[in-house]
Amino acid sequence: MYEISKKNRVIDYEKTEKQIITAIEKGVNYFDTAYLYPKSEETLGKVLKSNNCREKVKIATKMPVQTIKNREKMDEIFENQLKRLKTDYIDYYLIHNLIKFEEWENLKNLGILDFINSEKKKGRLINFGFSFHGNLHEFKKIIDDYNWEVCMIQYNYIDEHYQAGTEGLDYAVSKNIGVIAMEPLRGGMLVEKLPKKAKKLLKISMLKGLQGNGD
Repeated sequence: MYEISKKNRVIDYEKTEKQIITAIEKGVNYFDTAYLYPKSEETLGKVLKSNNCREKVKIATKMPVQTIKNREKMDEIFENQLKRLKTDYIDYYLIHNLIKFEEWENLKNLGILDFINSEKKKGRLINFGFSFHGNLHEFKKIIDDYNWEVCMIQYNYIDEHYQAGTEGLDYAVSKNIGVIAMEPLRGGMLVEKLPKKAKKLLKISMLKGLQGNGD
């Protein structure tokens, strides 16, 4: 995942383009965005198209569940996302921020299963899933209700028992569902905002690991 660079709350396109292309050159092949991230889809699409690198990467973007009121809205938003991203298919299409099973039930009542099947047949939606910020019980109910291909959960070493957590991760894997971890560094908190003592312990641990590997 990648956070777009901004300057005075406006996307710094030149810096962002350089960062994205450098990342691709270094082997990064997955970029995550969403309909609700201001100018994010448009910026990523412009960079990939102008540098001819769409086929080198996988794009993940998300359906804004709160704005979906009918089946037609799903089509409208998806078409808009394809235009923003300057592509004719999306590798990973996720329902954005599911919290409760009832939200998924509501989307089914609005026709999301027909939407998914239709777009998959057209080859414009490759893998379908959801991002999640609810509790473990709700996560398992959602997982069990559909043949998902991927899910996205908040996961890092202080969130092992928070939201879906390790148990949820293992549960998804047991169902052969791919898992994407978001917030792996908790917005940088696990790197830049650690207490000095914790930073020192991590540095010692890292050095010991390198010495153990013979590096």
